[in-house]
Amino acid sequence: MAISWRPWVNRRYQLDKMTLGELVVAYLTHYSILVYFATAAASILLTVHTAEDWIGPLAAVAATLLVYPAAEYLLHRFVLHGRFLYKSPLTAKVWKRIHYDHHADPHDLAVLFGALYTTLPTIALVALPLGWLVGGAAGAFAAFATALLLFAGYEFCHCVQHLPFTPKNRWLREIKRRHLAHHFHNEQGNFGITSGLWDRLLGTFYEHPREVPRSPTTFNLGYTAEERERYPWVAEASPSEAELAARRRRRAA
Repeated sequence: MAISWRPWVNRRYQLDKMTLGELVVAYLTHYSILVYFATAAASILLTVHTAEDWIGPLAAVAATLLVYPAAEYLLHRFVLHGRFLYKSPLTAKVWKRIHYDHHADPHDLAVLFGALYTTLPTIALVALPLGWLVGGAAGAFAAFATALLLFAGYEFCHCVQHLPFTPKNRWLREIKRRHLAHHFHNEQGNFGITSGLWDRLLGTFYEHPREVPRSPTTFNLGYTAEERERYPWVAEASPSEAELAARRRRRAA
């Protein structure tokens, strides 16, 4: 795949077939990443404009850095891996887009990136009240900017975890190894993408695949044939499990 700065329109990126350089270009030209960076820049400007001092904004930044790993873990475990979303026709397509598609095809870069209509409201819902409590309006803008940049960093780490590339950095290597186990061995653990802290605290951490049994639902997240029959809305908009498995085998060959 040749490196190109052309936009994403009519292009498909498969992480298992990409180099690090190709990933960097794809990452920096994806509309969601551009939106995060632009919104963070605007939030920083609003922080400067509204701040009476730097104590409140700095405290808000620190609070966001502390809360972020917990928010990442809780949302991944209880919302993205929750089974309640596919049980309603009102939320089934949202769940399909935000996580089912990623587990069904872990190397498809287009569905690895979060959907803006879910990520931006969630980031705002977590960061803005926290920042306001700590530092007023300027704190809210500072917290929002911090959370946006953290999430952009999260997205890049997540991409690298699916890339056929061994990071030199030990921390990146470790989170990559655990995340791949989450995808290809047992999805009921190692929910932290950038940190294993909350997995350790809440008992879902495993260092090596041999420590837990292989899960039969790593690719469907529990949306089995029986669940497809009972709650058909995701299935109606998705290939069959057999088709998805065949795609994975073809790419692995």
